[in-house]
Amino acid sequence: MVSMRTLTIIILLLSTSIVTIRGQSSVTDDTLARKLTSGQVIFGLFSGEKTPEQGARMAGYSKLDFVFYSLERGPFDLERMQAYEEGMANAGKAHPILLRIPPIRADRQAAHLRTGQGLDAGAVGLVFPHLESAEDARLAVAAVHTKGKTWPDSDAALLSMLLIEDQVGIDHVREIVSTPGVSIVSPGPGDLRQVYEGDTLKVENAIQTVLSACKEFNVPCGITAGTEDITDRIAQGFRVIILTAPEALTIGRLAAGRRN
Repeated sequence: MVSMRTLTIIILLLSTSIVTIRGQSSVTDDTLARKLTSGQVIFGLFSGEKTPEQGARMAGYSKLDFVFYSLERGPFDLERMQAYEEGMANAGKAHPILLRIPPIRADRQAAHLRTGQGLDAGAVGLVFPHLESAEDARLAVAAVHTKGKTWPDSDAALLSMLLIEDQVGIDHVREIVSTPGVSIVSPGPGDLRQVYEGDTLKVENAIQTVLSACKEFNVPCGITAGTEDITDRIAQGFRVIILTAPEALTIGRLAAGRRN
């Protein structure tokens, strides 16, 4: 017969195994937040195919800081994301995941629920697209701070990334960025190109408007960048870079002076 003490040890070991596979160790998961608070430029890649095999391939980019995993459209399939995480972990490098969920404006209550579910599934931060107001920003921050069941004491580790992708968001950028508790704010160049009907000057002006607000309120600013523009974007002051090509990682790290 198994003693109560032995049973307790087995349960603890099983719990530790699950945590390791899903990348849920608090020691590991606050790494991204610590890099941001120390002033470093951090680099991520879009997830690619949402499969364990792609997760394993992503683990090969050992110098990557995070994976940008989007569930903004289509089924909100967190089990698939966990399989992707396990693919990374089994390949030796479980990168932190920033999870993009559907816009808050579509359903505020659902956004709050999805935030907790996403954190419990292994994400270290939530990405909120199409932010339009300070009210949206406060809801996003509150949702992340509410956490999920597996995050009782991890305030410093959890990140909220707000995407400004519409004219109304640009109009309210200062009140959005200045919301207490916001971790990262980023313009969305792709959606802004649609808003301004391909006018590159207007798109860039909007991008720089967001960057200026981030600098004013000392909030890290994000951007997508590739091999041709990553050096310039870092020089401008962007600190969260979502790479459009893996080859840009080495260039970006060099430009940012990253050695670790």
